[in-house]
Amino acid sequence: MMRLVLLGAAVAIAIGFSIYWLLTEPFILSGGRVALAARTPDLANGKVVFNAGGCASCHAVPGQPDRLKLGGGLAIHSPFGTFYAPNISPDETDGIGRWSEANFVTAVTSGVSPDGQHYFPAFPYTSYAHARIDDVRDLFAYLKTLAKVAGKVRDHDVPFPFNIRRNVGIWKLMFFNARPFTPDSAHSVQWNRGAYLVNSFGHCPECHSPRNFLGGIIAAQRFAGGPNPEGEGWVPNITQKGLSDWNARDIDYFLKTGQTPDGDSAGGSMVAVIKNTSQLPDTDTAAIADYVKSLAPVEGPPKPAKKAAK
Repeated sequence: MMRLVLLGAAVAIAIGFSIYWLLTEPFILSGGRVALAARTPDLANGKVVFNAGGCASCHAVPGQPDRLKLGGGLAIHSPFGTFYAPNISPDETDGIGRWSEANFVTAVTSGVSPDGQHYFPAFPYTSYAHARIDDVRDLFAYLKTLAKVAGKVRDHDVPFPFNIRRNVGIWKLMFFNARPFTPDSAHSVQWNRGAYLVNSFGHCPECHSPRNFLGGIIAAQRFAGGPNPEGEGWVPNITQKGLSDWNARDIDYFLKTGQTPDGDSAGGSMVAVIKNTSQLPDTDTAAIADYVKSLAPVEGPPKPAKKAAK
């Protein structure tokens, strides 16, 4: 009898593990599953995508002035551990110099590495997945024109069980929507351009939305602000609940200069964001402003009470 019980338990474990393995399998954009047709890249568009995506904010080598030296190393703190932005320069040894175009598209839109592992969602592929493939390909071509930076970035400092990359596959099943952006015919071309940039490369909801205990964005409070994912400060609500006193011109000017309507200036991580958005074409900052101004008011999570000064 005991032998049958043990056999049944072993079979159940084997079936459970097989289901887990199947559900957590990374999707690879290679091996004939998806074909990338030949095309001539648009480097000018690749530069726009680079700035819209804020690539330099995370991947530039910390402590040096050249935002185009993408040797990585920035520490990104989170409730799940500390992640270190990788080297994405064209260096063949330490960067992405040996990556194929399919490798890059897969990484950016699916969150899967060239060796077939899930990337942790500290890399905001949950937003980049909504991007047009041609824009991602242009970004790859642009990155290859930048300087090679030698230097291997240290491993992430993430404790068990969050360091098990295979588990990210379950997280993706719960929170990863890879549908590409679809224009809304009820709105203008400018509004749709803004919606595309904000929700794909701009990855604005990644910081401006509260998250649940598993690190997934709380959909009902998208853009409503909340605790800084890095643990210090509060990210503002950018729906009309938080920006009702701003008009589209105010938002546009802020994206160009970092200056608020009341004469204050951007602080914290937004300073790095402004360095990126200030490089965008005027038409794109105006489009982002148009879209952000249209966001319906949403109540965000309550801010913690300020501690009384001693």
